[in-house]
Amino acid sequence: MDEALPLCNSRELADGGLAVGFDVVYAGQTCRAFAIRFQGLPQAYLNRCTHVAMELDWLPNRVFDDSGRWLLCASHGAAYRPDTGQCVGGPCRGGLVKIMLSEREEIVYWHATYNLKPLLI
Repeated sequence: MDEALPLCNSRELADGGLAVGFDVVYAGQTCRAFAIRFQGLPQAYLNRCTHVAMELDWLPNRVFDDSGRWLLCASHGAAYRPDTGQCVGGPCRGGLVKIMLSEREEIVYWHATYNLKPLLI
């Protein structure tokens, strides 16, 4: 069973807008992740391009292209679908690592799994 961890208030995620970043431990390694809203639904991924393991942001929390239709890696231009994380263009290998989210009572939660844990401070 996974653990639901509060991430942000629902209103912090606007369609095609700024991401909300957070830290996770993925496969034993500390990583940045981000949550966005696309077509009304919250989505989250590890902030790690599949071309080169670099964060996507070109400015803090800006992962969408100018159209708000694609997630874009600022370093090499790899483009990903916001709803699935799948590569749609540019230099990328496969898709982004998806993080399960849920939303209830105006709060967005992310779900820890066997290989995705909260960063304990």
